[in-house]
Amino acid sequence: MTILCIETSTSVCSAAVCKDGKPLKQCICLEGSNHARLLPLYIQELLLFAKEQHLAIEAVALSEGPGSYTGLRIGTSTAKGICYGLDIPLIPVPTLQVLCAAAKEKGTTGLLCPMIDARRMEVYTALYDMDLHPLSEVKAVVVENENSLLSLSEGGLSSLSEAVYFFGDGAAKCQTVFTNPDWHYIPGIVPQAAHIGWLIANGQWSAAEKLAYYEPFYLKEFIAAQSHVKGLN
Repeated sequence: MTILCIETSTSVCSAAVCKDGKPLKQCICLEGSNHARLLPLYIQELLLFAKEQHLAIEAVALSEGPGSYTGLRIGTSTAKGICYGLDIPLIPVPTLQVLCAAAKEKGTTGLLCPMIDARRMEVYTALYDMDLHPLSEVKAVVVENENSLLSLSEGGLSSLSEAVYFFGDGAAKCQTVFTNPDWHYIPGIVPQAAHIGWLIANGQWSAAEKLAYYEPFYLKEFIAAQSHVKGLN
């Protein structure tokens, strides 16, 4: 199965063409705040690549969130437009598991705790085993001390017998808070579209039932604020 994968949930913007779980080509920008400008260019380049390789795009896979409200909306609207235009299904994939796939690729052994920055000391997080099965619900957690993560495991993470690995753009700011010797921080892990194809090939993801009504997984309620740009009020 040939899939166009889109990842825009954080400051990283990426898109990839994957076939049977393997990325054939990926376009990625790590600089941030360029999603609306870059994503259409990436998709144009990838669709041309697929055409040159005589590949028919059979579905669009989307990192569904949680994450940046703006990034998720850009990715979702773009993905839905392509699905309508090509008459193909949309397959949403949880962003935290996209992060876990990146960590697993590094050879990490233990429990996985991806963290997405939700501003200040708040993160979106959950706990997963090495098979990427969720061991807790996805939650928004304010990290004040090690007890902040008690809700991710019965008895707290300190009671677990396995090492726990933290990663993602929300984990860096928690390094000074987490001092347990069995808790480890992995730098440089970002969600990438190239990992979405692998997740679909190795998981049980299904297409969104009603494309027109599909919405990103914001986790927290989205509230649109009044613009401070002159001329828009």
